[in-house]
Order: sequence, then structure tokens, then C-alpha cells
Amino acid sequence: MPELPEVETIRRGLDKFVIHQKIQNTTILCDKSFHGTPTSAIITGIRRFGKALIIDLDNQKSLMIHLRMTGQLIFDPKDKAARFAAGHPSENFVDTLPNKQTRVIIELENGTLYFNDQRKFGFIKVLDTKDLRDDPFIKKLAPEPWQMDETVFYEKLQKHKNSPIKAVILDQTVIAGLGNIYADEALFMSKIHPKTKAGTLTKKESANLLKMAAHAMDLSIESGGSTLRDYKKADGTRGDYLDKFAQVFNKQGKPCPICKTPIQKIRVAGRGTHICPHCQTLRPASEIVSMCPAGHEDLARAARSVPEGHAETTSDAKEKGTTND
Repeated sequence: MPELPEVETIRRGLDKFVIHQKIQNTTILCDKSFHGTPTSAIITGIRRFGKALIIDLDNQKSLMIHLRMTGQLIFDPKDKAARFAAGHPSENFVDTLPNKQTRVIIELENGTLYFNDQRKFGFIKVLDTKDLRDDPFIKKLAPEPWQMDETVFYEKLQKHKNSPIKAVILDQTVIAGLGNIYADEALFMSKIHPKTKAGTLTKKESANLLKMAAHAMDLSIESGGSTLRDYKKADGTRGDYLDKFAQVFNKQGKPCPICKTPIQKIRVAGRGTHICPHCQTLRPASEIVSMCPAGHEDLARAARSVPEGHAETTSDAKEKGTTND
């Protein structure tokens, strides 16, 4: 599934191809992939909410597009210029379209936009623009790192105080946009072990984590996305974040850019996770006890029950579902 920087890169790429173009016809080849009634109108803008693209129309309607795991948006211009493709890379990028993976065809004045989706998890949904923010998918999204207030972020972490911090920041109702890649990178830049209990972070650590999350995604957007096996930009080329800027993600066995300790791959909250075991250490139980804020006595009790130097045990138990959240 593309992460937020990849979707933002797609938004920027498609913007110059479809803005001010009229939708002349919509052909639905898979009912599961299109929700609502097709509409004919002029495209006035492209926005993004988390990982969802929003195409606004001049008839007070909007199209919400989510690529999910294998979705693609492929634009063929009428003037026979180069094809523009975005999303899960496959032969569809150079294949004759429509083909057996084409789910929706949107004919514009200047070309045709194909929505392809091999596994049929993605969708296009027609909404009244005024009701967009009330859609269940969008309504549950928290603010993105650039929009999130530091105090609000800290308070959200306290609501999940017994959970590993990585699991918490992957929750789109806590903070929107962070996926596996950027969670690992933000935690590394913040020198926070992914299994650290969210409730033990100080306000300063929480604020820095929020800052690093925004920074990691800014770098990725500037470089055109991460490109890990199944993502390409709107012009068909690959983003290069993982090559240029990623410091730990998918770097297992390679030296940490700070201390040269080999990067390790572990599992946290069921996800492959990349860390530097030297730069990102779990706090000893005694330190957790001394740092626990008022009202978090349960964290202190949990820490005291773990032998000194084995604070990771409680996080491991949480990952296995044997501690309370």
C-alpha cells in the first residue's frame, strides 16, 4: 500500500494532467470498485486526506480514490504524448488499456484515466463535496504530522500509554499518514526504541518525534516517494527516498549512519521494524519508574515487576497481547 508521501506525489503529478478537464463519460467494469452514481463535470482540483485522493468537481461533487494495495491510476493523453502512471507497478504501465485489471474508465476531454486494481481492494467513491469530511473513512483520520499540535499529540499518546510507541503512531486515528517506513525512520531520528511504551515518553520526546515524523515525510515527498517494490510516481519513474534518505528502513545488516552498529530487523506490533540497537535502547525499569507522570501508576507497577535491564519483556508481552492497554 502506498504511504502518504507516495499519494502526495501522485496528487502533484496528476494535478497538471487533469485539472480543468471535463469528465465526459465513466465506464464501470467492476461494481465493487465504484461507489455512487457517475457524474459528468469539470475537475476543479485534487486534494488529499491521508492516503485518499480527492478529485473535486464543479457540480459540488467529489471523487474519493483509494489505491489500497494494488491500485493504479494511468492517464493516456489524446495527443499521443507519453503515458502517465502511478501506483502499483506492473505490465499495465505499458500494456494496452483497458485490460482485465481495469475496473473504471474515466474519459476526459484531453485523454482517458484508467483505474486498475488487480486485487480489487481500492475504490472510487462519489460524494457530495460538502459532506466529504463526514465520510466515515475521512472522519476518523487524525491530523497529519504537519497539522498536529504538540500538546494534542502528547495527550493522544497517553491514551495508549501501555502500547508500544510504534503501534500507536501507526494508528491513523492517533496521527494520520505514518506507515511502516516513516514510523521506523521517525523513531530512529528521535532515538526512541519502537517497543517503548507510549506513556513513558516525555513531552519533549513526544514533540521531537512529531517533528521527525514530518521531516521524514518531507524528505520523501521531495524525492518523489519511497519506491519499495510496488510504487511508481505519476510520471512512471520511481521515487528514490529509500536510496537517498532512509537511514534504517530495509537497511538490516548495514552500518548505522551515526554509530556504525549493524541495523537490525525485529518485529513490533506484528510489523517488520528496523532499528539501531545502540542508538535506540529500551529504558531500564528504574528509569521508567522515575519518569512516570502522575496518574500513570500502572506503568510504574509494570516496570517494577520486571527485573532491571529487562524492560523489553513488558513490551514483548504487549505485542503478544498478554498485557492490558
